Amino acid sequence: MTYKNFTVETDSDGIALITWDSPEKSMNVIDQSVIDEWEKIIDQVAGDEAIKGAVFTSGKKAFGAGADLSMLGAMMGQYEELKAKDPEGAAKVLFEQASRLGLILRRQETCGKPFVAAINGQALGGVFEMLLACHGRVLANDPGAKLGLPEVKVGLFPGGGGTQRLPRLIHTQEALQYLLQGKNFSPDKAKKLGVVHELVEPGTEVAAAKQMIRDGLKGVQPWDEKGFKLPGGPVYSAAGAQLFPPANAIYRRETQDNYPGARAIMKCVYEGLLLPMDTALRVESRYFANVLQTTEAKHMVRSIFLSLQALNKGARRPEGVPKSTIKKVGILGGGGFMGAGIGYVTAKAGIDVVLLDRDMEAAEKGKAHSAGIEDKAIGKGRSTAEDKEALLSRIQPTTDYAALADCDLVIEAVFEDSEVKKAVTEQAEAHMRKDAIFASNTSTIPITSLAKNSRRAKQFIGIHFFSPVDRMMLTEIIMARKTGDEALAMALDYVLAIKKTPIVVNDTRGFYINRMVLRYMSEAYNMLIEGVPPAMIENVAKQAGMPVGPLALNDETAIDLSHKILHQTIRDMGDKAVDPRHVELVNTMVEKHGRLGRKNSKGFYDYPDKPAKKHLWPDLKTLYPQQNADAIDVQELKNRYHAVIALEAARCVEEGVVTDVREADVGSILGFGFAPFTGGAISYIDGMGTAAFVDMCKKLQKKYGAQFKPNKLLLEMAKTDEKFYDRFNPESGEPQKKAA
Repeated sequence: MTYKNFTVETDSDGIALITWDSPEKSMNVIDQSVIDEWEKIIDQVAGDEAIKGAVFTSGKKAFGAGADLSMLGAMMGQYEELKAKDPEGAAKVLFEQASRLGLILRRQETCGKPFVAAINGQALGGVFEMLLACHGRVLANDPGAKLGLPEVKVGLFPGGGGTQRLPRLIHTQEALQYLLQGKNFSPDKAKKLGVVHELVEPGTEVAAAKQMIRDGLKGVQPWDEKGFKLPGGPVYSAAGAQLFPPANAIYRRETQDNYPGARAIMKCVYEGLLLPMDTALRVESRYFANVLQTTEAKHMVRSIFLSLQALNKGARRPEGVPKSTIKKVGILGGGGFMGAGIGYVTAKAGIDVVLLDRDMEAAEKGKAHSAGIEDKAIGKGRSTAEDKEALLSRIQPTTDYAALADCDLVIEAVFEDSEVKKAVTEQAEAHMRKDAIFASNTSTIPITSLAKNSRRAKQFIGIHFFSPVDRMMLTEIIMARKTGDEALAMALDYVLAIKKTPIVVNDTRGFYINRMVLRYMSEAYNMLIEGVPPAMIENVAKQAGMPVGPLALNDETAIDLSHKILHQTIRDMGDKAVDPRHVELVNTMVEKHGRLGRKNSKGFYDYPDKPAKKHLWPDLKTLYPQQNADAIDVQELKNRYHAVIALEAARCVEEGVVTDVREADVGSILGFGFAPFTGGAISYIDGMGTAAFVDMCKKLQKKYGAQFKPNKLLLEMAKTDEKFYDRFNPESGEPQKKAA
């Protein structure tokens, strides 16, 4: 029998070698054709008396990357279409689709023939679930051969048997940690916990797997054996009583119960371990179908997988511009924390770096920053001394602007001072090649104004990194008024080369991410002034899905920076441009109490020496009369956080600051962690419906102020409850509508 995605070859011992190598794909993923063919292969193995067992391996470097989420997206879309006509029938169709892979894999493990997985590389998600349905697993002892079930990170959960097989293989507590966190098993950990049976030298997996069959491996899973006992003990036992209550408490603390996929994992494991395997798998399928119906899953899959993948493939790259070959990058201000971080990620990508600063001591400090990061990575087994040496050899500290002569791209990362930036821009351009691109890293100064310092405005662009550069995955690329396509193309090529996700925005004060961040912190100021207890301000923000409370975030960015921004805004735009209450609050913190933020260990929080943990400044609650916490509407506080940020995102779309709604969503999540379960700031509005969102904002505006005033675009869209992803469909290829 011939297959598109697989080959099946049977040797003289009666062992079928099944090799998965989907054509025209760099990675094996589970799509509909793979599911169809895998079902036929199981029937072939089970029905052929000459076949004694099967070895399942991959023809690619990595075994497989999971299910094709585009397929799941199509399933969700089909469900929405059918639901409008026949809700009950739509749910039935979705359940049948959701349970199909699980039923096929159950057929695999009960067909009577042993299946052994010869795992030659990374296997994640649904692919790993296929391997868990094998009776034996042999893994190449290679650091790149990771195994895991990361579905929870995109709003789903393992729906192909993963929630049932993993806690039957390893202790329930360990299984829950890996399922809820989406963590990967390293080869050593997989062997230690019993996820795989053997670790072998890379390249010998197939031979070892065949030997397992020759040695008499039975085609029966442990949980189908009579007398099987759960590794973590029964649910209704002393062990279960000690595990599930605290596990549920930890789940609540970590997720605030915002993620239907994570909630379903807890339910599937608890309920499934009380049942026989066939019934347990049916329970899992029901929960999986239920999660697929949720707004959270739909929007998380779209933003955190599909949109993110598209942006990481250069979706915003201008057409017709040849791909840039970036061999060397110059960094001005390379001795500073930001410049040094940019230098590190650039060298890490294999690109030569010129770290330029005012003196050699500062430039060498920038190189030492990279050495420090590599030393920590070596200590954690993520790098080697050889890798460190190679990386550092690509970094050239200097004070000589002539070293920029052969750079393809020069990035300015000096102080946030227009005059300093003007001086270094002019000095750099005096030595740069005519075709080289100049980029400014700034978070506050409009790029168009900085571009006036350049003699080549078309080759001037903004690249806004987030700190710390080596850990933050987002980068904003800012178009000045005269920036050309060649500059945009090179900036995108560079950001993708250093493995960051780029979003392209047009020039405005604060660009895109900082506009939302400032709204988030500003609303916390409002709450503080209103007398909402500081602890409540922080805790409710986390309940709303934010990773860091707004007061803690302001400490990290520095309160004295907020002080400077507020007073600079007054100088630039007048007293009415800021809330005088905010100025008074920040003045009190900085000028009266000397509380600058984490940088001087005194901000909205106190930062004592370790091992003591940071805690809210006790006197913070004395600055304003306090409300009774029990009388405060917690849901309304959550709504305020979500609405004030989503409104700013909508304004950015209306103003043309963001021209692709995918970037608006991905940027809001990666840039500062806006409630990932919503799918992003724009998806939050679509999920609620523009009419309902506008109605909520009007009520908040009446009660709390103009920051909640819906913009013209939203008011227009609310008339017909139009969605952003319909009006501004990034994949339609048609010109976007504008606000009336």
